[in-house]
Amino acid sequence: MFADVLLPVPLPGLFTYAVPPTLVSIAQAGYRVQVPFGTKKSATGLIVRCHREPPADPKVVVKDITEVLDTEPVVLPAQYELWHWIAEYYMCAIGEVFKAAMPGKLKKSATSIALSPILQGISDLTPPPPLSPAQQTALTGIHEAWQRHPVCLLHGVTSSGKTELYIHLIAEALERGEQVLYLLPEIVLTTQLTDRLKAVFGDRLGVYHSKFNDKDRAEVWMRQLSAQPYDIIVGVRSSIFLPFQRLGLVIVDEEHEVNFKQQDPAPRYNARNVAIMMASRAGARTVLGTATPSFESYFNARTGKYGLVTLTERFGQVQLPDVEIIDVKELRRKRLMQGPFSPQLLEAMRTALEAGEQIILFQNRRGFAPQVQCHICGWVPRCPHCDVPLTLHKRSGRMTCHYCGYTTEIPQQCPACENPDLRGHGYGTERIEDELQRLFPHAHIARMDLDTTRTRTAYEQILEDFATGKTNILVGTQMVTKGLDFEHVSIVGILSADTMLNQPDFRAYERAFQMMSQVAGRAGRRHQRGRVLLQTMEPQLPIIHQVVTNDFHTMYQELMAERREFSYPPFTHFVMMYFKHRSADIIEALSRDAALRLRAVFGSRLLGPDEPPIARIGGMHIRRLIIKMEPTLSLSKARQFLIQTRADLLAEHFYGSANIYFDVDPL
Repeated sequence: MFADVLLPVPLPGLFTYAVPPTLVSIAQAGYRVQVPFGTKKSATGLIVRCHREPPADPKVVVKDITEVLDTEPVVLPAQYELWHWIAEYYMCAIGEVFKAAMPGKLKKSATSIALSPILQGISDLTPPPPLSPAQQTALTGIHEAWQRHPVCLLHGVTSSGKTELYIHLIAEALERGEQVLYLLPEIVLTTQLTDRLKAVFGDRLGVYHSKFNDKDRAEVWMRQLSAQPYDIIVGVRSSIFLPFQRLGLVIVDEEHEVNFKQQDPAPRYNARNVAIMMASRAGARTVLGTATPSFESYFNARTGKYGLVTLTERFGQVQLPDVEIIDVKELRRKRLMQGPFSPQLLEAMRTALEAGEQIILFQNRRGFAPQVQCHICGWVPRCPHCDVPLTLHKRSGRMTCHYCGYTTEIPQQCPACENPDLRGHGYGTERIEDELQRLFPHAHIARMDLDTTRTRTAYEQILEDFATGKTNILVGTQMVTKGLDFEHVSIVGILSADTMLNQPDFRAYERAFQMMSQVAGRAGRRHQRGRVLLQTMEPQLPIIHQVVTNDFHTMYQELMAERREFSYPPFTHFVMMYFKHRSADIIEALSRDAALRLRAVFGSRLLGPDEPPIARIGGMHIRRLIIKMEPTLSLSKARQFLIQTRADLLAEHFYGSANIYFDVDPL
């Protein structure tokens, strides 16, 4: 007997091994096996199919499976089929999907995991909270939309009570005996949400994300294969790979978030879109919830592909926050603003602190300063491996590259002119925190960014301290823009809207609107109207006014007109073809050669080659091509041609050591 085995390697297809007679009775599809791979290595793989068909080429030497690691399948057929779809759609090897999907512990050796029993039954659960009339109307609307579409977009303003709706939908699914997947874009959101859900659903709830250790993730995986799985899984994008035996409902909260997209390494999938496909294959329903929909989802809802339900009022009829625009350019011209805070924001913070209220400040840059510069000659220390300045981290006394991780000490003097006056330019969250401590010495200040939330306990402690009032001011990156819910936040400060608006990306305004609207929504979420102070150098921009008035529809219409004119998503699909090599000459020749071959087929649909905004990372020079694919184009044939072109290029000796990969539907 032979077995086709999937291995966690970036190579196409499956590998055929012989099943020794002693293992024939226990080798089955879905079981993990230990197999020889390469000259001196072994690997843990997954049996996909057992058969009695020897290789067509009799000269091929088929190696034996050395060990079967399981007595029950660890991967369900529906999971493997979804992995296959992911590999095909996102143009990567299915082995890369396998590697990303399974916890590391399950890819290494035989695993024996004791599962504690789930004691609580559905009949024993504290009932879902009552809904307001507006929420009840929305719930009815979701059910009606599901009669026509398996996917419904719930467009509800911040603090409209979308979570309460989700809780009712989950309770209904559990009564039908179904399982629920609740996807979130950020680990930081799971803490508050899990507390709310556990109050209703008890230990029927499981949590899954990368801050859990490998043993915990493996335990959740094996629990889902058992006779007593979690009925509800709350997790981030990797949760879509978990086994579900009776999936009935998928909730994608904050569906607009770019964190649902895996960037590196492959598979470069969008968990929102994969979740929709997974639900469709399982016959389950999907609800996408957000206060600021992605243009793709809103377009699908407006054109009838998805259902659409709106919630236009906040729970308890609390008003949306009052947004005040502050012209930073004018204040600096009049020398009324020296540091990162305008006089208006400083006064608002003082008043809030005196009243015992809380403040959130949003600065979308971590570290102390984005760069260091010589005050005399202008020299800026840069990463030796990437085309970016080094970011100053004052706490650690080092400069760091946020792309490759290179770090070095702060120089004592400029190497170009020997001047000792080196200064940090710009403001990161660390510097904002220092300024706040200087201005408000009696305030308790916390910072939430990648540097302060590297462990699960770290971000949980930050949130708990803020929720209980131990912290007065929370300053952070985009982590603080998510759906966090705090009762006593009266002031939100957006310190630099311009860093979001001035990005070389056609989605820059859409994302800026989403982030500013989301962080503004953290203010005044209970019984009083909050206040948002938005600092910008360009107050005249239409998008600034649209944030002030929460006018999503006007922004959508204006930007969609541009995208239609230039054939940008959602009117086309984008596929980016990336080329990486340590030699600038080779990468230039390779990208131009690829463009020549592809342009013969795609014509004007092909853009490039060009350099991405950062054209060298980790010592690798980067070029890219963009292919626009309209809906009438055969996407499967286009993908086949692209994959074949990549194979042809890598087969040439001059290009053989290059890295060529695809990013489908990039964000």
